[in-house]
Amino acid sequence: MTFQINDRVVYPAFGVGRIVSLMTKASPASETDTYYEVSGDKSTAWISVHDGAVGGLRALTRQDELAHFRAVLRSRPAAMNADFRKRQADVRSQLKPGTLQCLCEVVRDLTGRRWVKPLNESDTMALRRSSEALYQEWAAADGVSTVQATAEVSSLLRAGHDTFQV
Repeated sequence: MTFQINDRVVYPAFGVGRIVSLMTKASPASETDTYYEVSGDKSTAWISVHDGAVGGLRALTRQDELAHFRAVLRSRPAAMNADFRKRQADVRSQLKPGTLQCLCEVVRDLTGRRWVKPLNESDTMALRRSSEALYQEWAAADGVSTVQATAEVSSLLRAGHDTFQV
């Protein structure tokens, strides 16, 4: 996928940003590559045009797509593996595509696990990181503050808790 200047994008290792320029840089091996300069709230990243698709660079989720993700967050959490090592591997694998769908599912499922059993340190960290990425993209896609996005996601998860207990 090719992006243009001012396109809003998500790069899983970076977060939400805006493409501010395209630049060509020469490496010490005298090879040249073109990079997207992506500016976020607190930092800037240079992502190779060639490697961007491989690394998960994608367009920001559209506001009209959020209805689907609201349903995902309200839905019943999926059961997770009881073995913490396998669960960690499952979560890493599930997050690998870097999509909002994956973030919603991981946040929903880890939150659901927390309803029945305290999370270990690894699960807690995975939930925190995934939640932060989810809130950031949700806010950008919906045109609201991160505080408002956090409140909406939390409300949707609480609605899922009600279905979980039925």
